[in-house]
Order: sequence, then structure tokens, then C-alpha cells
Amino acid sequence: MKKSLTALAALAVTGLASAQSSVTLFGVVDAGVTYQSATSRDATTGLSSKQSKWSLANSGYNSSRLGFRGTEDLGGGLAASFWLEAPITNDDGATGVSTFNRRSTVSLSGGFGEVRLGRDYTATFWNDTVFDPFGTNGSGTNVISTVSGSTGLNNANYVRASNVVGYFLPPNLGGFYGQVQYSFHENTDTDSSTTTTSTNTNAGRYVGGRFGYANGPLDVALAVGQNIATDTTALTRKVQTINLGASYDFGPVKLFGELSNVKNKFDLAVGDSHDSYNGYLIGASMPVGAGLIRASYSTVRYNEGAVGITGEDPRVQKLALGYVHNLSKRTALYATIARVNNRNDAAYTGSLSAASTTGYGSAGVSYTGLPRSSTGYDFGIRHAF
Repeated sequence: MKKSLTALAALAVTGLASAQSSVTLFGVVDAGVTYQSATSRDATTGLSSKQSKWSLANSGYNSSRLGFRGTEDLGGGLAASFWLEAPITNDDGATGVSTFNRRSTVSLSGGFGEVRLGRDYTATFWNDTVFDPFGTNGSGTNVISTVSGSTGLNNANYVRASNVVGYFLPPNLGGFYGQVQYSFHENTDTDSSTTTTSTNTNAGRYVGGRFGYANGPLDVALAVGQNIATDTTALTRKVQTINLGASYDFGPVKLFGELSNVKNKFDLAVGDSHDSYNGYLIGASMPVGAGLIRASYSTVRYNEGAVGITGEDPRVQKLALGYVHNLSKRTALYATIARVNNRNDAAYTGSLSAASTTGYGSAGVSYTGLPRSSTGYDFGIRHAF
């Protein structure tokens, strides 16, 4: 009898805990056949060369991932929650749940909003992906995102930042939303002494914010952020981003748009300078039965102190078309085709000339000489759970 009462008590406690908290396992498995090519020209001989590759890749429609998230009701309108999300490479199985670097946060929320701690998406990245019909995935990814995340800019905090303290406005503000973030650089500062000089660096610090309005078919948001990429006694390099995005759902068609300005600022003892990358995107998605047609055009004009043979700043532009066929709420087939062209780069020697000519992920290809164009095709399946 005593054991029965103990068991009933345990069940009662478990039921109470279940009513107050929840934990969810979720994920996406996305795989597809992709073709990537890049064409370039030798600056001396004028001869063209082409590299191409067929691959079985992942994340052509949605990023493959595996995660855990949970919420506990603390009473009085307060809630604690966590989110742990890991990338997976299901095309080869090489990457599993070895790191939660997609997102790893713990939060406290209530009527005041939400305070979130950990590794999270940056405020300035959201506009690049939310207002892109292709969601910055696969061959259709817009060139604003490609340039901002390129190795030439070396902005380690473009998509996500670690060691973040973030605040999000509560959701009951009549459609207005917003967030601010501060990422600790976690570098060691050394004070001066009789034998050493003081040293400190802010490299790795990100500060950003995003504020918008979403009501019915309209969504519009402005984001501003700055990442300190390098901070030494000789050079401080800051990547400063400001972008404005919007979408409007008319029903038969949903329109997207974004304006972006990225500055790579150099603070030197001899003076300050900066490179700038100005871009825009226009796109649309149109539901057709169980499917969705997607299209976008994006371009970035970059000024790194060099100009092309025509005297105009070099520019990269991209056109992407795609179709998604939903087999269910969780499973979809997709196809994407995209074409990139580089313009006015005959005399260009900067680092972003080939920002969009190498495909994505392990499916990317290389180039030799001056990049001219690239093409990408994706055909795949996505299953979410």
C-alpha cells in the first residue's frame, strides 16, 4: 500500500511538472542534388576558364539542424526557456550534434519582454534573411548576404554572435517589435606597470539593434549593427551595417525588398578610411496550389578604392528563380536556379570581386583569374519535424 501511494505521489508530481514546463525535440533534414559552376577570365591572355561540380548537398531550402527547446512557467507571467540548436550535414553524416553553434540561449521573459543570453542570430542578419524569398539558403541566397559574409570582409559576427546579452520587446505593442544586443569580446585587458604597457582590445565585440512593425500583410524593419573585427595598436577595423527591409502580402503574391549599406572602416594612426558596399534586393513569392513560386533580384556595388575599366564601381548582380512543392506541412520538394554576373571588374583588384561565384557550402567551386559569372541549380527534398 505504501509503495502504491508513493507511486501515485510521484505520478502527481510528474504531471504537475509537465503542466508547467515543456521540452521539444525539433529539426530539419534537407538534401538535394546541386550543380555549381564559375567562369573566369585570365587578365593577361584574355582566355576564359570554367570550373564546375555536381554534388549531393544539404540545406538547399532550409538549413539542416537538430535542436531542443523548452519553456517553464514560473507563475506571475514569468517564464524561463532554453534553446539549443546544432547544425547537421546529413549529406555525408560528418557533422552531428557536436556543437550547438546555430543557437544556444537561455531566457527569462514576462510582461517586460525577454532577456536572452548566449549565442544567437545578430540583429542585422535578420533583415537579410527574412526579406529574402529564398531565406539565404541554397543557390538562391541574395548577394547582399553573400558579400556581407564573405572572407574578404571577415566579419565573424555577421550571422551569429557569441556571448550575447539581448533584450526583446514584449509582443503586445500593437505590431511594433524590436531587439538590442551586446556581445562581449571576452579579451583580457592588461593594466600598465613599471615593466609593461597597458594592452586591451575590443576585437570580437558586436553591438546591434533591430526595430520594426508587423501588422496584417505588412512587415517592415530597420537594423543597425557594428562588429569590431580587428583592434590593435596599429589598426582598428569595424564592420558597420545598416539595412532596411520590408514585405507585403497581397494574397496572390507577396513582395519583398531590402536596402543595405555595409562599411568596412579602418582607423589608422595616419588617418581613417573605409570601403563601402551598397546593395538592394527585390523579390516575390506566389502560391500556386500546393506549391510556391519564388523569385529575386539582388545586387551589390562595392567601392574599395578601385574602379573598373568603364570608370564605374564594380558590381555583382544575381537573379534567382525557384519552385517549392509542399507534399505536406512538413515535407516539400524544391528546385532553384540562379545566375550571378560580375560587372566592371576588369581592372578590379579588391577582395570581393568573386564574392558570389563559389556556390554554397561544400558544393562550392573555385575560380582562377577575374571572375565573370556563376550558375547554380538545386533539386532537393526537405523534411521538418
